[in-house]
Amino acid sequence: MFSDEQIKEILVGQREALLRKAFGVERTVLNEIEHKINLPHVVVLTGLRRSGKSTILRQLIRKKYQDEDFYYINFEDERLFNFPASEFNKLYESLVSLFGKKKAFFLDEIQNVAHFETFVRRFYEEGFKFFITGSSATLLSKELGTKLTGRHVDIIVKPFSFREFLELKGLRVERNAIYRTESKVEIKKLFDEYLIQGGMPEYITYKDSELLTRVYEDTVLKDIAVRYGISNVLVLRNLYSALLSNFANKFSYNSLRRITDIRSANTIKKFIQYLEDTYFAKTIAKFDYSLKKQIVNDKKLYVADNGFVTTLSKKVTKDLGWLLENLVYNSLDKEGSVFYYSNKYECDFIVVKDKTVAKAIQVCYDLNENNRDREISGLQEAMETLNLPEGLLLTNSLEEEIKLGKKKIRVLPVWKWLLAGT
Repeated sequence: MFSDEQIKEILVGQREALLRKAFGVERTVLNEIEHKINLPHVVVLTGLRRSGKSTILRQLIRKKYQDEDFYYINFEDERLFNFPASEFNKLYESLVSLFGKKKAFFLDEIQNVAHFETFVRRFYEEGFKFFITGSSATLLSKELGTKLTGRHVDIIVKPFSFREFLELKGLRVERNAIYRTESKVEIKKLFDEYLIQGGMPEYITYKDSELLTRVYEDTVLKDIAVRYGISNVLVLRNLYSALLSNFANKFSYNSLRRITDIRSANTIKKFIQYLEDTYFAKTIAKFDYSLKKQIVNDKKLYVADNGFVTTLSKKVTKDLGWLLENLVYNSLDKEGSVFYYSNKYECDFIVVKDKTVAKAIQVCYDLNENNRDREISGLQEAMETLNLPEGLLLTNSLEEEIKLGKKKIRVLPVWKWLLAGT
């Protein structure tokens, strides 16, 4: 299918393009990846499209492979669409011919090649090191699980954290900076930007919302519609539009059935799972000790980055509380399983870690006399029901401590909570 000359032209062009790529802000997740280098396992970087996976490969290639001792193939390249796995050996022979013998492969968006895992398994067993990126959790897990069970480690790459965003803006936060007046003013100013813009690397660099729209379109069309053979894309778009415009609100599959043209609740559930598998959004359930009730209770959906909310959502986002809540969720989900609490009152987030309820967190942009009792009551009820001695109430700027008998609530600005790593 591909001539030797065609393959070599593609490989040389891709390598040169990669080495010209800006090094960028060194990502925090790079430390986690570096710890995996000495393992024989395949390192799989998954995450949302354009969240920085390729840049992380670039950073790793410079730091650990001196921009020399590696092979790189980008399967997002349209010239390699429908590349057959049977041709992998021809790729390898061309790589050796062009660059000599190396022991590390960096493969970008490998899920675009059917049966890629066969090639990876064969070369893995011959002692090669693999770093693989992909934008589909299900496909990568399915394919790698077939041939490489127990032989790969997965690392999720997310959009820029607030600390990384600050570094991109030229502000490195040193120890105790959050307590210095001058630093606090600058940090708070940049946080206001981050809250609305989010942390998608290209978008915060170029400020062009079309970049975010394109990520969404590629996610819906390439990662979902094409991959799962969905012909009625309009129905898919309408469902996702309804979800994005009501993010952070409770919904049921049946309620979505009533406002879309999809008559099957199971189909709706399946379509939402496809969206989650691309890392574009995540649903959480109402907390309950019964797994069965967790499954049937209403869900809430959060979007992977606030930039998509302000660009795509039809919800009026002048109420910055919605954005603050979405941001907090995206900073929380790495800490454990996240739920919402609902009884007489509501609490935004319950974090369960190692099968134990660890945290109750309420999010409120501005705690004032109109909402103070409601916000505190929701958090207090969750703390009492779940036997937690302390709760956290995250706001835009307020900071205080509230005593409730033997229990207490810490009130913190979100920006300070993010930088403190709590």
